Amino acid sequence: MADPITISAAVGWGMSAVGWLASPIIPRLLNKGFALLNLNAPEKLKILDTQVLQLQRVMEVVDETTYRVRLEPLIDKIKSALYEAEDILDRVEYQCLKEQIQHAKSDSTKMDLLRKNLWSAMPSFPLKDEESGMSKSQLEKSLKKIESAISDGCKVLEQLNLPGVSNDNRRRAVATSSRGEGITAGPVRVIGRDQDRDKIIALLYEKEDQCQTNNVSGTGYSVIGIHGIAGSGKSTLARCIYDHEKKYKKDKMEGHFDIVMWIYVSPKFVLDSIFSEMFEGATQKTCPKFSSLHVLKESLEEELRGKRILLVLDDVWYNIRNSEDREELQKLISPLHVGKAGSKILVTSRTEAALVTLGAVKERCIPISELGEKVFLEMFKHYALRDARVGDNDRRILEMIAEDIAKKLKRSPLAARTVGSRLRETQTVEFWRSEKDRDLLNDTMGALWWSYQHLDEQVRRCFSYCSTFPRRHRLKRDELVKLWVAEGFIRTSKPEEEMEDVAKNYFNELRSASFLQLGGKEKVRGHEVDYFTIHDLLYNLAEEVAGRDCFRIEKGFTGQVPQDVRYLFIETYNREMLTEKISGLKNLRTLIIGGVILVKPTECELFASTLTMLTGLQKLRVLNIGIFVDGLHTFSFPDSICQWKHLRYLAFRVFNTKLTLPGAFTKLYHMQVVDFGGCTRLAFSSGKDMMNLVNLRRVISGTYLDFPNIGRLRWLQMLPVFTVMLKMGYESHQLKHLNKLQGNLQIHGLQNIRSKKEALEVNLAGKEKLTGLVLEWNDLSFTSEVQEEVLEGLCPSKYLERLSIVNYKGTTLPTWMMGAHNSSLKNLQELRLGGWSKPGPAPDLGAFIHLHSLCFSSCSWYALPGDMEHLTSLKKLEILQCMNLQSLGTLPKSLQEFKVVGCNHEFMRLYNDCWSKSRKKLSTFRQVPWPSSVREPKEMRRNL
Repeated sequence: MADPITISAAVGWGMSAVGWLASPIIPRLLNKGFALLNLNAPEKLKILDTQVLQLQRVMEVVDETTYRVRLEPLIDKIKSALYEAEDILDRVEYQCLKEQIQHAKSDSTKMDLLRKNLWSAMPSFPLKDEESGMSKSQLEKSLKKIESAISDGCKVLEQLNLPGVSNDNRRRAVATSSRGEGITAGPVRVIGRDQDRDKIIALLYEKEDQCQTNNVSGTGYSVIGIHGIAGSGKSTLARCIYDHEKKYKKDKMEGHFDIVMWIYVSPKFVLDSIFSEMFEGATQKTCPKFSSLHVLKESLEEELRGKRILLVLDDVWYNIRNSEDREELQKLISPLHVGKAGSKILVTSRTEAALVTLGAVKERCIPISELGEKVFLEMFKHYALRDARVGDNDRRILEMIAEDIAKKLKRSPLAARTVGSRLRETQTVEFWRSEKDRDLLNDTMGALWWSYQHLDEQVRRCFSYCSTFPRRHRLKRDELVKLWVAEGFIRTSKPEEEMEDVAKNYFNELRSASFLQLGGKEKVRGHEVDYFTIHDLLYNLAEEVAGRDCFRIEKGFTGQVPQDVRYLFIETYNREMLTEKISGLKNLRTLIIGGVILVKPTECELFASTLTMLTGLQKLRVLNIGIFVDGLHTFSFPDSICQWKHLRYLAFRVFNTKLTLPGAFTKLYHMQVVDFGGCTRLAFSSGKDMMNLVNLRRVISGTYLDFPNIGRLRWLQMLPVFTVMLKMGYESHQLKHLNKLQGNLQIHGLQNIRSKKEALEVNLAGKEKLTGLVLEWNDLSFTSEVQEEVLEGLCPSKYLERLSIVNYKGTTLPTWMMGAHNSSLKNLQELRLGGWSKPGPAPDLGAFIHLHSLCFSSCSWYALPGDMEHLTSLKKLEILQCMNLQSLGTLPKSLQEFKVVGCNHEFMRLYNDCWSKSRKKLSTFRQVPWPSSVREPKEMRRNL
């Protein structure tokens, strides 16, 4: 007999199996493979889709049954064959790129056209063996493995004679369980949510002039939302607030709501039922039968009209890819438009997107806070020992056991309630001890598993990949986006659609559903960025779904590394581990080594030999290593790097080191991201061939890239520094078509741009994703008239946030800095002007009314801009080594931080006289003498 189908049956190996079977990789890969073999792809996929769906549904219920023993090898066989086929197709793409590049190389026009129109290297027609660089029989054999494994799985299912499983019914069963207690009679006790509760109640009673109503629809209600993962206590908190307001209404307290209603929504709600529940909640009477939904709605609106309403909508679901969901949710709250101003809708949801769709502004989307250990233990004891009738001695023992059990529950309120309630039924020491050693999280994991199933299929794969990193690892959005793209998890249906943008949408979906939670901020390359973490229970889920694909070697590891692992994280560098265990993992796709490896100069050759050994991992797509050489040294990559034909992401971050890349590096045609950290110099053995890297998207380096014709890398998104030179391949027009550039860009050598026409060819206005820009002249021998003309032509995008102009000799600002241009910099937050050598007063900056930070360094002016008081948003002002300044002028009242370094004594005296009474208004006040013999630090010029 088969074990009963329960919610918890989805937990464990079944998660991994279903996760893989539901992956979009199967139809996408098979379709591509069948097309290459000139087979009837649609007909074959139609058959396989039905079989895969059968397997998906049954895998959810066989995890804890004897059937797993028979099905597990089949799933492993499918996964292995899928990876194998994916690698074969990747080699086909590589070979196609190689052929196209070699044919186009002789003709620069063809080469430019190749880069401009590159979308996918995969041909739309069957390839000959010599064109694909492989035997078609290899691909055919691999695809047959997949078909065979799927077919065998279905045959096993027929032999097992399992009852039919409805996916929709199963999900509803989990939904009912995941709701927990729901709304029951009598008040609920809320533990550890005082701050959340008080914050929401305060929002309910905001004054009308403070309340942000829904201005778009003109309604008088506002929406407050609580979001968080399944089982985090959202409904319980909302229930507490609901009970509070019901009591206020009953006691007729001042400002109470006229109507207080609670509606459980569910993923598959029906408007008729919801409106009927609202009618009964508003009237406290049974809802009569109406002839139509329209009549029901009109009758409901009559009951609500002119009354101040609190509506609680519990467990709202929303699929951002389904426009019908948005429309249905809008219909759901439409009757409330007749309510009195000040009405409120309180919503609980697993996703922030649902709250926003219903009209909640960002400030009213409240993430449910995580409980501390002490508070969680109190909650668990409340459920487990409530009304306990045991002796004092037994109670002490039970409380000790409760502490041990609570540690296993990962601070999940749902687990505290379900496990605690179960234990409360049998309050004996013997029973609790036996339960303590069991896996007590199955019900909770079942609820989370259901949430996971409602994610988009491709988003699921991105989430499970996160288990490659250690628990509570600080995950950054941009880093994950680059990795997901490199791993091939992101697919777009349109050539103009950027894979990174799609990946960011996936990230936002995971964040909205609380699968990723904001952890805080940390500095990355001098800038503060958000980092995110994964709740322990969700991390367990990711591990289960990923199965053996993802693996970590952390401190104290002494076991064996699975031979079929694909994604590997190593916490600390160990040469013996790499050479003896890792180098033999022939299926490895990702190798990430945490921290920075300290390499002595005498050990550089030894480390290079280790890298040579790693080039035997020919299926690598991602390699992430950081090294610091103790003493200035030149490190050369081995020529065997060319064996990494699948490589897309190379983070070889070196510090205090010169790095030399061999000519073989230019044969890595799939390469998307290269990160060389803070290397002091980057040398290319074959720089002219760097343009072969047609897929290159991001270059991260502490130094500029010295190779010609960078303008042919049309997919380039990140370029740290570009130096204009009077040398073929380094002209300013190389930047003309690089309109995908984003983040920060430094352009040096502007003295080599001789006219406005040449400057306009740079096309900075077309680079709308650039947020930071440095414009720097390195030779001051040119006339100010030429510089003024060039700067006029270097008009950036109106979306620019940070601008630095260094060593400018002109006396006037360009029109785009004076607000007289259609693309004036209305979004500019930070402005730095350094080395402006023309004497006289500083030019007026009154157009920059949104500016937050302003810095003048080594400028020759005798007075600050005369319109400084108009910079009403300015918070920070820095004046560094401006030796000629004599006048301070009127500074804006918004200023919070003022820093003066190395200016003349007269200016310092003037500063003291004018501001001695106002220093208390500033959060930071600094005046530092700086000898004129000390040059301005370089970072002052380039720090964005």
